[in-house]
Amino acid sequence: MRKSLFAIGLLAVSYSVQAQILCHVDTNANMYVSKGTLVYSGGGMQMKGSGVIENHGNIMVVGTSTDAFRTIDASNVAKTEANGGGNFINRLNEPTAYATVNTNSSTATPAYTYGQLYITGIPQANITGIVDQEFRAVKHGTYQQISLPFYNKTMSTLNSELQKTFSTTRRSQNEILYWDNTKVVSKHLTTLASKFGVTLPARTYFMLGGSGLDVSSVTRTLKGTPVADGTFAMVVKNGGATVNFGTNGTALNEYNEKYASYVQDGFHIAAGGTAWQGGYGRYWYQFGNPFLTNLDLSQIATQDSDGSYLSTIQGVRLEVSGVTSSTGANGTGGTGAASYKFVTFSAGVPTGDVDYLMVRPLGTFAIKLFDNTASDQIDLSNLRRFNYYTRDAGTTYSVTANKNASASLIGSGSSRTAAVAGGTVKQLGVIALDANGKELGRTYYVVYPNGTTGNSVNAKTQVQNETTNVVGTFEEALNGGYDNNFTSKYWLYVNEANENDFKGKNVKLVNYSTAIKFYKFEVRENAKLVADNTHALSTGIGFYYKAPNGAVTEAKQGAVVPAGSEYDLYYGAPSATARKVTDEVATAKPSRTMVIYNPEITNYIVRFDPNWKKADIEVYDMSGKLVISKKAVNTSTDFVIELDNSIKNSYVVKVVSDTGETVNTKILK
Repeated sequence: MRKSLFAIGLLAVSYSVQAQILCHVDTNANMYVSKGTLVYSGGGMQMKGSGVIENHGNIMVVGTSTDAFRTIDASNVAKTEANGGGNFINRLNEPTAYATVNTNSSTATPAYTYGQLYITGIPQANITGIVDQEFRAVKHGTYQQISLPFYNKTMSTLNSELQKTFSTTRRSQNEILYWDNTKVVSKHLTTLASKFGVTLPARTYFMLGGSGLDVSSVTRTLKGTPVADGTFAMVVKNGGATVNFGTNGTALNEYNEKYASYVQDGFHIAAGGTAWQGGYGRYWYQFGNPFLTNLDLSQIATQDSDGSYLSTIQGVRLEVSGVTSSTGANGTGGTGAASYKFVTFSAGVPTGDVDYLMVRPLGTFAIKLFDNTASDQIDLSNLRRFNYYTRDAGTTYSVTANKNASASLIGSGSSRTAAVAGGTVKQLGVIALDANGKELGRTYYVVYPNGTTGNSVNAKTQVQNETTNVVGTFEEALNGGYDNNFTSKYWLYVNEANENDFKGKNVKLVNYSTAIKFYKFEVRENAKLVADNTHALSTGIGFYYKAPNGAVTEAKQGAVVPAGSEYDLYYGAPSATARKVTDEVATAKPSRTMVIYNPEITNYIVRFDPNWKKADIEVYDMSGKLVISKKAVNTSTDFVIELDNSIKNSYVVKVVSDTGETVNTKILK
């Protein structure tokens, strides 16, 4: 039996209940779907002539193989890509709020909403209607990361829709790139006559040249035919499995670009791995959202009935920003990004930037697996979701699933931490704010019973900080404080510790920007925000912080406190012994100066300890020859170590502060 439920007012709408069409909007008719409204049609949908469906809410079309979704002209002829559009419009409700992420909570009011269209059960041959999809996004930099969820759409149509002329010239910032998961490389289109959803699958991760491209200050409209579901169950395996990255990433891809100029794997390093060894850069997959609804990634590490379970997943990377590129020849060309958002799954529930797990229409994401041992699959068709917050584990999949119960922690594959035993996952987010309350950066500290303290291959919930991040934590020693073996090598965006053995011990929180004036705390348990002003979690224990020379204070959900360049973070109040260790570490004052690789400029940089004023820098090759010598370097900005990228060599970097503190680091090229 078919049914059609419309919870809205209609103006001059007529219906033709036939074999293929249940909802018919006739010429001169206007059907307005309000924000927050769900419209269900248990059959096909058709817009004729000038008939319009303006969608500010959610439209769900559930059909069969004989149903259709189409736009036709006054003579009942199907409209084409050339003469179509304007009959079905997915509107942005708050177009200027595009940079605001919605809080991942069923009780929070979403700040950014938009019309969404869900079609299921109808074959692609019967989906011919043209949809106008409004679009705005944060400018990503020299290349805009985007999905293009349309079928049989000619790629050259983006010229008029985005008011930019695209070309096929690589590194021009006018080309259209797409990610090849097997070869770990961005390829470019050699003809703009290619078809989205045909030449390349609709789940493809695209990068549009950003020269003259404006998707932030003006709302753009992309037109095309939606993609049929039912073809998006895929095995996720062999990403980069056979790629030879070369020593330290110096091998060249098919476009004569060094892998080191664009491959970044902060998951691998933070899990105790080594750059360009083992799984670094491998088992990495980039996808675009192929639908005109949100994608919910929260349960892809959970064995469920939705056909999506990645037993060896480490995490996902989301929300790219600050993309830069270089056009040099002989392996120096490449593209990198300044920052991302990250979510890891090894704790048994999502940790990190969980608000970003709802991938918007035209959004993209990347998945990192630990290894290549499983042949698991995900089904993107069953990840679609109208809501702006995620579905919890244990909730049966539905695009309208609204249940928001406590998380069900389910065991995982052999390469990942098992489900949390005898406890929950507690997470403290520290958000760095400027004097006006604008966010400048953030970092996370996660504890749970199976967590791993310190640098270890078992610390799989961690993520390395990017070079441009201005706040983060450092790898902790077993008794608290800095682990001096790693302070000059890397720092962390997401840091984990064992809830039991590290209770009451300190993790060092550091920022590298004088513009940071406040810290705001975000407290979650099992990925869910706790109530404002909450401190004690289900264990009766909570997070604490200590400013330099200050008292240990409760870190409460939503609290805003003055920032300092160096804080201590604790799970559980520190004992007298732990406080003594903290004071001894503070007295020792290990240097936080780091020598790190910056893929945006394909070179290494020195990032200085905030307490340093001036520094002398010397760089020696392995024969002992002095190749760089700089005196009284200003430490307020990063120092670029300008090495010849065409020469494969190793170097020793010596950095000495004006007070005599010394950092020695080896660079392997």
